[in-house]
Amino acid sequence: MQLNLINFLTVYLVLMFILSTWRRMQQYGEMGNLVMHGPVRWPKLLGLIKEHRMIFLTWKTVAPSALALILMALQFVAASWFWPQAAEPPHGLTLENLLHHPFMVFVVVPLAIGVLTIDIYFLINVGSIDRPMLEKYFDQAEYWLNSRLAGVVKIVTFGKINPRRMVADEVRKALIDASDVLNTTLWWTTLQVGLRFAFGVSLWITWALG
Repeated sequence: MQLNLINFLTVYLVLMFILSTWRRMQQYGEMGNLVMHGPVRWPKLLGLIKEHRMIFLTWKTVAPSALALILMALQFVAASWFWPQAAEPPHGLTLENLLHHPFMVFVVVPLAIGVLTIDIYFLINVGSIDRPMLEKYFDQAEYWLNSRLAGVVKIVTFGKINPRRMVADEVRKALIDASDVLNTTLWWTTLQVGLRFAFGVSLWITWALG
């Protein structure tokens, strides 16, 4: 009953950051290997990708990430700079103090359940990167971008079949799809951090009422 809920929230945020990073280490490793080998193995393909890099640089891509960063920072700033006494006994918010505010219990508890549910869900469900499949597609694209056969095919078919143009179209389509997935992921991340923030605000309000 003497657990300081403000300190608990700070520790929880740090713990979830560490666990989330650990769960995604394989993803980061696979992407890192692709990035490291890319300039040597697929130079023309990477040059083509750079031509469409603005697909990723949209406001809807940047906004969720920036908002998530702001929401995360507010808890640490509030607990460390503005109201450090909230994290120190005997002025901190404990479970016992929370029970003295029945209305806030009905606010804090559902938010706590929501935060735990969505955090556990994202810890369990971590997408995987099929690196061999990606390397196969990258090799095929690089081949057609470099091969003289692509020019021959274009000439023979009177321009109706242009392998290089087909590769460029597929690259653009793949980047748009990847951007959509990234946007969806970032908005889910914003919801995740937003729930944590709402939970934190409810704890701060309860502490202020006490």
